[in-house]
Amino acid sequence: MSENTSSIVSKVWSFCNVLRDGGVSYGDYLEQLTYLIFLKMAEEYRKPPYNRNIGIPEEYTWDRLKQQRGAELDTHYRELLEELGKKPGMLGQIFLKAQNKVSDPAMLYKIIDMIDKESWVMMGVDTKGEIYEGLLQKNAEDTKSGAGQYFTPRPLIKVMVQCLQPEPMKTIGDPCCCLLYTSPSPRD
Repeated sequence: MSENTSSIVSKVWSFCNVLRDGGVSYGDYLEQLTYLIFLKMAEEYRKPPYNRNIGIPEEYTWDRLKQQRGAELDTHYRELLEELGKKPGMLGQIFLKAQNKVSDPAMLYKIIDMIDKESWVMMGVDTKGEIYEGLLQKNAEDTKSGAGQYFTPRPLIKVMVQCLQPEPMKTIGDPCCCLLYTSPSPRD
């Protein structure tokens, strides 16, 4: 994991700790983070050089969301989630039954501000995957969450890769999907 990726993971995790102390579960935090990063990326794609519109109405764009404060932010975000969940196609599926689980508007604004400082579209898929994996690992290491049973530690995966020696076209049964890490292995 690069130093920049580790820095983002630490920053995102520190907010998770603050929110958890405020009653927001790790799963709820990760869900809200996903919605918000999606909105930020949609905004980045909407602007040059991409100029792509994925169907988010103007009143629910990232730029509109980040302008809100206090109770207005809470109301706007709840309305945004509800309305985007009614949209047809993939957009509606992403936000279907979405709810705001961050009851403190000041905390929600801090998360929005943190997300706004990054250029998510410019990050490679691997970087975003490493950030997500880093959050899962931190959650697994956190004794309060009890999620360790769902996370396969990276050193164990490396040993499994060494033992199995994956190659292109080789079939490996992996019901836990922890061997996705092998993807770069055949190319190395």
